[in-house]
Amino acid sequence: MRSAQPGTDDPSTRGWWERRLDPDRSLGLRLTLASAAALLVLVPFSVLAILVISAWWPLRHLDQDIAETLHGHAVANPGWVSATQIWTDVFGPGPLRVAVLAVAAWLWWRGARRVALWAVTTMVAGGVLGATLKLIFGRDRPDLLDPVSHAPGYSFPSGHALTAALAAGVLLLALLPFVNGAGDARRRRAARCGLWVTAVVLTVLTGMSRIALGVHWMSDVLGGWVLGAAMVAATTAAFATWRGHVGRRPTSPVREGMVEEEGGSRPEPAAHPQA
Repeated sequence: MRSAQPGTDDPSTRGWWERRLDPDRSLGLRLTLASAAALLVLVPFSVLAILVISAWWPLRHLDQDIAETLHGHAVANPGWVSATQIWTDVFGPGPLRVAVLAVAAWLWWRGARRVALWAVTTMVAGGVLGATLKLIFGRDRPDLLDPVSHAPGYSFPSGHALTAALAAGVLLLALLPFVNGAGDARRRRAARCGLWVTAVVLTVLTGMSRIALGVHWMSDVLGGWVLGAAMVAATTAAFATWRGHVGRRPTSPVREGMVEEEGGSRPEPAAHPQA
């Protein structure tokens, strides 16, 4: 018999990169790919942040043009301003956080406790990160003549846009499993599309309302959207890695949402010999 190559099957002899790409290790392929995906989502925010810090002229010019155009429309249309203010208040950070907390409590009551914890963790981590970055960048808000609205604090990234992206992503992924479990295929597809459209519309209109009211630059809102998407992607990747670690079936969060089956993949009980 031929002896095995020394170190061939010994994980301790493999390099760091080989261990990261080993699908049989709990911190192998799944975690590596998940981390890479979250990092890639953060790249656009990093680029945008660098352009904001450096006061890149084309970005400043674009921000100024959009702010002045929307501000002129706002000054000429007080009714439009009132409607925009109502939207930004109803779908502001406070109400959206309460909505996510209510859904998390409902999920906890139904037994999906890990999904509930994921939802709360995503919102808290995203909010803390956004507030910290505001202090780090210290960007001033637009200073417009005859302002139609006011907001305290710094500008980049937009807290409203960030929270809207976080809440829309969390609510979408938390509710998708319930939509997928009801009705025929056509109704499930329509319901999935409805949830996605609602999430996108909520995120976009909430962010745009801040520009329309003259309290944020366009780049602030873009930064909030991208940072929110990155946070949801990172925590979703961590949840998917946990599922793989405990041996539960792989899922597609985009189609199925945050699925947490009770019991997971349990070993079958041994058959008792018949007497």
